Amino acid sequence: MRVAALADVHGNAPALEAVLRELESERVDLIVFCGDLTWGPLPKATLDLVRGVQTPVRFVRGNADRSVGVDLDGRGAWMATQHDADATRFVNGFEPYVVVDVDGLGETRFVHGSPRSDEECVTPQTPPERVREFMAGVDEHVVVTAHVHVSYERSVSGIRLVGPGSVGRPYEGERGARWSLLGPEVDLRRTDYDYEATADLYRAAGIPDVELDLQMLLEPLGRSAAIEHAESLVFSG
Repeated sequence: MRVAALADVHGNAPALEAVLRELESERVDLIVFCGDLTWGPLPKATLDLVRGVQTPVRFVRGNADRSVGVDLDGRGAWMATQHDADATRFVNGFEPYVVVDVDGLGETRFVHGSPRSDEECVTPQTPPERVREFMAGVDEHVVVTAHVHVSYERSVSGIRLVGPGSVGRPYEGERGARWSLLGPEVDLRRTDYDYEATADLYRAAGIPDVELDLQMLLEPLGRSAAIEHAESLVFSG
């Protein structure tokens, strides 16, 4: 089983489209989306792309996915209008985690935050003692985590942790959709797309406070700042 891990699309349909196009030549057996799929400027277009994927797909529920239609403050109210009843049930109903036997890696658990919470921040700097805490009772020794929008791979306390990064809103200090291929090795990927055209789509979408989305698209937050902030919070909604 060769798996593509895609996380934190956050309604960036052009970024997702570019990654899916690149995947067409990779012959993966499964795509796992690791949460926070549509919460962003272009949720309808993002869902249309996902529903057209021919490769088998599984979905992990992120904190933003379970907030669609439930959190109605600020952006949440706009987001609710962008999801009809079927779309809301779809994203609310993603799996809490997915386990796949990946070639070369073995049984691998895909989560959004950590195995114990979709709001826990797991980064390249997460202390070993906290890794041991959130892995208590987990059988798998390879865990794919998302939520912090930073790509990484590390081994700690006998656990191999992989962060595919964010497709739609990476915190890498540079533009480009981040994702990963798993099996038999871990291959962290970066995919370019048309950022200025995407910015125009963002402006036309009508999402409140679009300036923040534009800033993160065109001038992404740096890795060090993102990691430091995540580790200072530990849990972040």
